[in-house]
Amino acid sequence: MALILLEALAALVVLALIVWWTMFSGRKEEEEEEPACAVHDKDETAAEETKRNT
Repeated sequence: MALILLEALAALVVLALIVWWTMFSGRKEEEEEEPACAVHDKDETAAEETKRNT
C-alpha cells in the first residue's frame, strides 16, 4: 500500500514540475512582440484565402 502511495506522490511531483516548467518557460521580457500590422496581414491573408476557396 505504501508503495502505491509513494508512486502516486512521485507522479504528482512530476506533473507539478511539468506544469511549472510550461508556465514559466515562456517568452523572455527582452524579446520583442510581433507588431500589430503583422497580425493584421495574417488576418487579411486568411480572409483572401477563404474568398478564393469559396
